[in-house]
Amino acid sequence: MRDFRDAKAMAQTLRESLTTKAVIISHSESLEMVSRMLGVADWNTLSAMLQTGRRDTSVPIARLKSSTAVYPAVPLRDFVPFPGATFPLFVGRENTVLALNHAFEGEREMVCAIQRDAAVDEPQFADLYEVGVLVQLVELERLQNGSIRVLSRVLRRVALRSFTALSSGYRSEASDLPEGTPVDSPELIRRAIQRFEDYAAAHGLLMPDIWLFFDQTRDVGRIADTMAMRMKLPIKDKYELLAMLDPVKRLEKIDGLLDVSSRPFSVAYDATRRRALALADQRRHQFATLEHLLLALTEDGDAAPVLQASNADLGVLRRNLADHLDKGLAHTVIETGTAAPTAAFRRVDRRAALHAQEIGNPAVTGTNALVALLPETRSLAARLLAEQGVSRWRVDKAIAKASAKDEG
Repeated sequence: MRDFRDAKAMAQTLRESLTTKAVIISHSESLEMVSRMLGVADWNTLSAMLQTGRRDTSVPIARLKSSTAVYPAVPLRDFVPFPGATFPLFVGRENTVLALNHAFEGEREMVCAIQRDAAVDEPQFADLYEVGVLVQLVELERLQNGSIRVLSRVLRRVALRSFTALSSGYRSEASDLPEGTPVDSPELIRRAIQRFEDYAAAHGLLMPDIWLFFDQTRDVGRIADTMAMRMKLPIKDKYELLAMLDPVKRLEKIDGLLDVSSRPFSVAYDATRRRALALADQRRHQFATLEHLLLALTEDGDAAPVLQASNADLGVLRRNLADHLDKGLAHTVIETGTAAPTAAFRRVDRRAALHAQEIGNPAVTGTNALVALLPETRSLAARLLAEQGVSRWRVDKAIAKASAKDEG
């Protein structure tokens, strides 16, 4: 399958085949069915995956019509797209709809400008950031509520020279932005990808297409843009990455954002972590595992209340964990030495720091560690939590409720 058009052909074939059997489905329903057949949640996601997961990972170099050119334009609220990304654009404002129609009548290219303040309904040039993107419009769908959904692919960064509302919709004069020459920085790429992998796991991001892409390219700028598109950052911070033209500096900035090694453990979690290591040492285990950590978290002042609020029976959980540690890890007993944290234990530490950063904790707590443990689905610790109905959704809900109570 080369790109999304092949998937659309499959959907059309499916529709025609079902019609011969007196089964009528809509075009959009056939697209959704093909997506699920290919193991993807929806058509939106499949389109994006196929666009970014091609064998040829290079982005076509889109040249402007001239050094400075005028395009139909759309202002974006609370969203910053990056080159190489394919994303759905939902359009409802009158001037934006007019601009979109004009773009589809022409070369299907338009400028996306990022608003400084999402609350502004009719933005002027001063309400927009200086750097935007040139996008290619892939397909359009008119929704029942009157808005329009457009699948768009970002081609390149552009500098905005003007932004005006005309009778035919928004227009923007844009000029080319020379980006830095791609260079190979293997150590920076390796470190950033490793940290982004932890970040993706900590945030529950399932992106098999991205790991395939990372294996296929060593383009620093493209790797940086791919990560930036998926990171949960304030609009101002995301825009700063978009406006950073040097690809190495851009990836270095992202690598720095992903580096949470300097974030300290809270006093309470530090004691919990030491208790987990002590549980392993008491049993003379060679390694401190996630099961040691989870048992310690059942007595953590921050994590234990969240576990209880998430339907966990702490008594049952402790007994099951203790039984595993006493019987299931007998083969790891050593005569001398102290227990070393497993790779999974260290991954949880890193993810916990990322979660602490995301929710604004100055130090890592037991609650952050609990959230970070949940993605380790192959571990007995995560399975025991799942058996009691403890999920990321319930944990997040319990954290939010506790936070609201503290603020009140």
